[in-house]
Amino acid sequence: MLSGSLTYKDYDDLYNKGQIINPYFLKSQIQPSSVDLTLSEECYEINASFLSPKTNVRDKLSQILVKKIDLNERFVFEKNKTFLVKLNESLNLQDSIFGLCNPKSTTGRLDIFCRTVLNNSDEYEKIPINYQGEMFIEITSRSFNLELQKGDSLNQMRLISVKHIYLDDSDLQKYHNENYLTLNDKNIKIQPNISCGLKLSVDLSHKNITNAYVAKHNAPNLCFQKVRFHKTSDYWNSIKTQNGTIIIEKNNFYILKSKEKIHIPKNMAGEMIPYDTGLGDFRVHYAGFFDPGFGNLNGSFAVLEVKTNEVPFLLEDGQIIARIKYEMLNKDSDVVYGTDINSNYQNQSLALSKHFV
Repeated sequence: MLSGSLTYKDYDDLYNKGQIINPYFLKSQIQPSSVDLTLSEECYEINASFLSPKTNVRDKLSQILVKKIDLNERFVFEKNKTFLVKLNESLNLQDSIFGLCNPKSTTGRLDIFCRTVLNNSDEYEKIPINYQGEMFIEITSRSFNLELQKGDSLNQMRLISVKHIYLDDSDLQKYHNENYLTLNDKNIKIQPNISCGLKLSVDLSHKNITNAYVAKHNAPNLCFQKVRFHKTSDYWNSIKTQNGTIIIEKNNFYILKSKEKIHIPKNMAGEMIPYDTGLGDFRVHYAGFFDPGFGNLNGSFAVLEVKTNEVPFLLEDGQIIARIKYEMLNKDSDVVYGTDINSNYQNQSLALSKHFV
């Protein structure tokens, strides 16, 4: 297998070879350069986050267990309570394959803090080389009471053969010169801001009808399986800026968008830096992953999930708010992000998760 981030066909092969194991596997879980992971029925409410660097995850549970829950039936994950759920997927990796996990775009847009925990691993979200064993996900819903059950998918897995192959700034500029990485809102190619990756700025223009959404604190329960069902105004307040600025308040969760439209070529993937102290004291983008083909044809705005960490933070129109690293796939992906695989956020503008109408 060629070095670099794996593609659709590679994941299909790994399932067929028994290196990715899931008795309930659906082919629709495979994305252009990632795999959606799914919740099993086995769930535990816990009173502390943890890692398990020297033992199996199960060996730690007795120290932090509050109660066991059966997700064969829908269960309410109350806001700010923490749960550990075994994933349906387990791994039997070989041939110098390792990986990363991250929340899906939908998960990030709902302010669900989740991270993968593995046996004998001292880091969240990291899949060690040739890992063999179960996978667990830690879940804390921070803005909404969330109804989940077996089969729901909150996170995704990206596997890499041998090593990451990141593009440096000169590679990115060369690609943009020959093709395009960034467009403006009129679909005209514009010069990208490239410095240790592609920098993105926030769109707070007074010309927009809505500049941002902020999550309500006392919203109804949200059922994760009910798509295009929940009334937006029950869960979100819309914000229209008057002077091109917004104050990100502590303990609030915001959805904004970039000024630039971006494009991810079919032989690359993009990763948003989730927290960059050089850009300000806030966190941008839980999910932080863009499949190949994102923004094909006319580009797509990047939707930004923003929280401040300690103190209120003033953002102004055009301020740099995020950075994307581009990574080479080990080959062109036969399947790309878009309508062919029913992607939810292709050619998006300022968009909430797929649950709202």
